[in-house]
Amino acid sequence: MNAIETRQTIDVYLNQLSLERLDVIADILAYFVNQENEQATEELLNIPSFVERFEKGKKDIAEGRVTPVSQLKRKY
Repeated sequence: MNAIETRQTIDVYLNQLSLERLDVIADILAYFVNQENEQATEELLNIPSFVERFEKGKKDIAEGRVTPVSQLKRKY
């Protein structure tokens, strides 16, 4: 089953549930999303010197040291 079919199947089931059960499902989904976000954050934080490079990137952006997307497209 592909993503579209899976979403359609879930939608069919959701349309059959009471409001109380939908609230439970919403909580479960929020938990899963939070878990994925935490895992992704942990993966990033495990990259050597990620935090330092991220902070440098934010500083570069704030100081205008950026390359416009149009120039990137031409270059690559």
